[in-house]
Amino acid sequence: MKTHLALLRGINVSGHNMIKMETLKTTLEAIGFENVQTYIQSGNVFVDTVEDSPAKVGFLIKQEIFKTFGCDVPIVVIGRQDLEACFTNNPFLEDVNVDVKKLYVAFVSKELRSDNINDLKTSQFKPDEAHINSTRIFIKYAVGAGKTRLDQKYIEKKLNLTATIRNWNTVTQLLKVYEEK
Repeated sequence: MKTHLALLRGINVSGHNMIKMETLKTTLEAIGFENVQTYIQSGNVFVDTVEDSPAKVGFLIKQEIFKTFGCDVPIVVIGRQDLEACFTNNPFLEDVNVDVKKLYVAFVSKELRSDNINDLKTSQFKPDEAHINSTRIFIKYAVGAGKTRLDQKYIEKKLNLTATIRNWNTVTQLLKVYEEK
């Protein structure tokens, strides 16, 4: 069995795509996922399965959510190593005085190539900052996530992929859940 973390984007936000986590858990267990565990209402779901492919796991979850709830929910599936890499690769953490409340991570659905990275012109978002590696974008917002153009919609449009953003506190808590499993 392998544990996957499905990051669902855009559920239970401002009254849209409302899905109760307990109902989602039951729904995913009914199609064969085991040890389904959710973290907060914004769509973080741990599942155990024999399926190795994160893309396949994401497809199965997306398909079942659409069938059961009628919501077309973008999903990025990551593993424990992906989450651990956030902590070892986040360049903003090198500053011991960094305000972690301003740190976010954009998880993307496919590996970024250097030409993709060049397409994302983060310099035009000053004073916000971003560091990009092949599988995630580390963001430090100067004011806040609600007051920037460097958001999930911009990232998806420029890079032609699915992205979902989590604040640093959520990333930290998700890793703790992984460690407890």
